[in-house]
Amino acid sequence: MTAHLLALAGQAVAATGPDAHGNRPVNWVALIVVIVLFVVVAVIGFLASRWRTDPSARGLNSLDEWGLGGRGFGTWITWFLLGGDLYTAYTFVAVPAAMWASGAVSGFFAVPYTIVLYPIVFLLMSRLWSVSHRHGYVTPADFVGGRYGSRWLSVAVAVTGIIATMPYIALQLVGIKAVLTVLGLGSNTNPFMADLPLIIAFIVLAAYTYTGGLRAPALIAIVKDVLIYIAIIVAIAYLPAHFGGWDGIFGAADKKLSATNPATGAPFGAVIPGAGSFNAYWTLALGSAMALFMYPHSVTGLLATKSRNTIRRNAMVLPLYSLMLGFLALLGYVAIKAGTQPIDTNGAVNAQLVVPQLFLDSFPSWFSGIALAAIAIGALVPAAIMSIAASNLFTRNIYRDLFKKNATQKHEANVSKLVSLLVKLGALVFVLGMDQSSAINLQLLGGIWILQTFPAIVAGLYTRWFNKWALFAGWAAGILYGTIAAYNVINPATHAHFGGSIAPFPFTTVPVYIGVSAFVLNALIAVVVTLVLRLFKVKDTTDVTRPSDYGADENDPKVAAIEQRQPPLEPELDSRGA
Repeated sequence: MTAHLLALAGQAVAATGPDAHGNRPVNWVALIVVIVLFVVVAVIGFLASRWRTDPSARGLNSLDEWGLGGRGFGTWITWFLLGGDLYTAYTFVAVPAAMWASGAVSGFFAVPYTIVLYPIVFLLMSRLWSVSHRHGYVTPADFVGGRYGSRWLSVAVAVTGIIATMPYIALQLVGIKAVLTVLGLGSNTNPFMADLPLIIAFIVLAAYTYTGGLRAPALIAIVKDVLIYIAIIVAIAYLPAHFGGWDGIFGAADKKLSATNPATGAPFGAVIPGAGSFNAYWTLALGSAMALFMYPHSVTGLLATKSRNTIRRNAMVLPLYSLMLGFLALLGYVAIKAGTQPIDTNGAVNAQLVVPQLFLDSFPSWFSGIALAAIAIGALVPAAIMSIAASNLFTRNIYRDLFKKNATQKHEANVSKLVSLLVKLGALVFVLGMDQSSAINLQLLGGIWILQTFPAIVAGLYTRWFNKWALFAGWAAGILYGTIAAYNVINPATHAHFGGSIAPFPFTTVPVYIGVSAFVLNALIAVVVTLVLRLFKVKDTTDVTRPSDYGADENDPKVAAIEQRQPPLEPELDSRGA
């Protein structure tokens, strides 16, 4: 059996390896497997509109039903949904690609940051769920608007979330494009025919998201995660033994990464971060952990759960994905040992193709098709959730709050469905019409930007001490500083701006994640301006939440029912907070 498997793997290399110009024949066996599995998940997506839906709610004519899946997902559905939402196709493509290209500092930090993340989720997100359950909040900007009584702070959070999410969606399509390229569909001399499979995937994604809302990616995530686990477990069990064991793999990685890069005069990277990289490494991990659940798609997945304990249980079991991510990251080193050649259609090396090419080179075509389908489907799930989250932000916190305050639930749902199509169309145009590095640069900025919403959201979960204008000033300063600092990072190889997300902390030579530096500036300004405004006794606005909201669970009454039994808090007491 092993000899037969190795023979098939050798045939796969001969049939699918690119030439020096990036041209390759279509791998029909793998392509057919990918198409079949894509059709299966598309059917599931279209049937999702009828899953766990009362006949009276068919059509999903409210944001609760369309955008949050009826707020009724239990532990296991949430586990698959959040796993599909947070561990995206671009994660499976980019993390091992970074390990292959430059080593642990730019790649492996993703593993500890997802571990640091879950205690944050356990502590913070159950409180956000509770207050959102009480008040019917659909987005984090809804909460900020209610907590601080500030429409403009709410709009700032919403706009930040939308802009930070757009390149994230585009990068999911980049993941699909990587799969299509190694399958041989990207080598067509006709640009339209080369992009046609991606366009078809977009149309199907847009259609079932429009009809099924959040229920569609929730169901598809189950298929995606099963396929991903199968592919990673088989790869980790088979590939190290096939390529001489981990000692040889790490040795080959160390030899490649310690070599001098002729473009920079420095090593390509490092297998293990050196002392000079420690601060960059831990600030990247911490800042990324703080930022991830500020993204609107992450919050959407949490608010779709049926109870606060569902979130806590998921915070305990989701680290299983981090274990899988660690194995996946090491495939970047395996690809170095394997001599994988990720040649793009233009004949240049494209690190994003490393994992798809490794699977295609090392396994029979039918199994490669399963692994590549897992990556492609892994793009559909987060892209759907992200587009839903971005459209909910636009509908609730821009369209309704600024233009149509009396919008009905059905009208909100219809607007959100339409905007979700436009968001995905924008991401598709971005991928087809712009250089891939532009999407990556904007995603780096997106992480820096979304972290600047942390003070308003997280501080608001525990206290009402901060003044709304102080938080707005801190947000603006963090966005401005983070953008300028990222622009000033020059790629040593290409000499282009936005060349990374690490820069010296202000007034020091210590390299840290720019998002953390911007966050520190944001928080300091929020504190100082709040103190100044309190000193001059500037009146703040009313908080519509109350302390009991932050511990409410699924069976606790909504605010509307509470108001019938007791009067609202006096305005002078509102500023105490929870």
